[in-house]
Amino acid sequence: MTTLQDATGHTLTGATAAALDAFEQAAHELRCLAGDPAASIERALETAPEMTMAHAFKAWLHLLGTEPEGLPVARAACEAGAALPGTERERAHLHAAGLLAHRRWHEAARALEDLSLRWPRDALALQAGHQVDFFTGDSRMLRDRIARALPAWDASLPGYHAVLGMHAFGLEETGDFAQAEVQGKRAVELQPRDSWAWHAVAHTLEMRNRPGDGIAWLEPNSASWAPGSFLSVHNWWHLALFHLELDHHDKVLRLYDEAIAGSGLPQLLDLIDASAMLWRLQLRGLDVGDRWQPLADRWAPLVRESLYAFNDLHAMLAFTGAGRADEQQRLLRAQDEALALGGDNAGFVREVGGAAARAAMAFGDGDYARCVALLRPVRHRAHRFGGSHAQRDLLDLTLIEAALRAGDQALARGLAAERAALRPASLLARRFVRRSTEA
Repeated sequence: MTTLQDATGHTLTGATAAALDAFEQAAHELRCLAGDPAASIERALETAPEMTMAHAFKAWLHLLGTEPEGLPVARAACEAGAALPGTERERAHLHAAGLLAHRRWHEAARALEDLSLRWPRDALALQAGHQVDFFTGDSRMLRDRIARALPAWDASLPGYHAVLGMHAFGLEETGDFAQAEVQGKRAVELQPRDSWAWHAVAHTLEMRNRPGDGIAWLEPNSASWAPGSFLSVHNWWHLALFHLELDHHDKVLRLYDEAIAGSGLPQLLDLIDASAMLWRLQLRGLDVGDRWQPLADRWAPLVRESLYAFNDLHAMLAFTGAGRADEQQRLLRAQDEALALGGDNAGFVREVGGAAARAAMAFGDGDYARCVALLRPVRHRAHRFGGSHAQRDLLDLTLIEAALRAGDQALARGLAAERAALRPASLLARRFVRRSTEA
């Protein structure tokens, strides 16, 4: 067995010098969410097909995008790694990845938690766990998983920027916006290509309703965070959110056409952002033209089954916007099948996702009272099906607009006052208050 180690001192079974270089390149690319870590890890495996940790890394790459076609690739990578010699840490990675490959989200999160407690300098375990926390809506663990490891890190270690960036996002999701902004900006100073750190700061500015600062943070710096980044669409989406808050509707549509929907690729995380942005525009009564149709076309082949309820909601937004009744019903049947199968996603559907998808459909049908009835019971537990505060705000926006259109003046007035208290400087919040008192 080889004694080669990675940059933070972990033994890599079966590695060669060339494979180690490719592995470190893949790790750097994944930490920045930029470049092509899949190609880099394939180079490692071509050079050293018995490099156990490279198989685990490949599995994580194909799991963390929530793409349906990634599951069989990840399972095969786990099986290949399990057939090879490995250290206890490498075995722990394969075990955790195998759990997620079989949709056992919560068990995977716990397995990664245990792994990081023993090996806190394992940046891949921290990053995989952080993403699983995000997908399961565990905001406290988004923060605490990283906080536990921080004492083992310092600026001399490669990847320290990513640890700070992840901690920044966890701080933001637990309401410590000031410290989150400091941590995120420090991460960007250390590594300007760290897309997640740019994104964490954007979230703090969104939650504090500082759209001007958000534009100043992202717009002039896109050359750092956008090129080659597979989080670029999401950061363009954040920039569009800042412009939307300021009623820069033409700018938002340009950003949608050129950056958010411009790739045309069936990448789920990009499709989520596209659906969410068009829905927000439509809630404001803006004409989005024929933009729903190509988006629904991109979603259609990806919802043969319900794998993750948060994705289902955004597919339903597209099918509703495009008037695709057959696709709507197919998605609802897929969710029913997921409920019958059981497992973690059944919980996501049962707790939030099923009602949210049906509420979107009801809104599109003009049945605003039903939309309200479906959303009210789930809005305070919406974190249970994943996403961020900024993403889940879509449910609150839909609920307020549905209450206004349903003529439920008391509810609309209460919801508008609630939002205005949280975001007193928000133009949209003020507009909701005015409309609710005029109803």
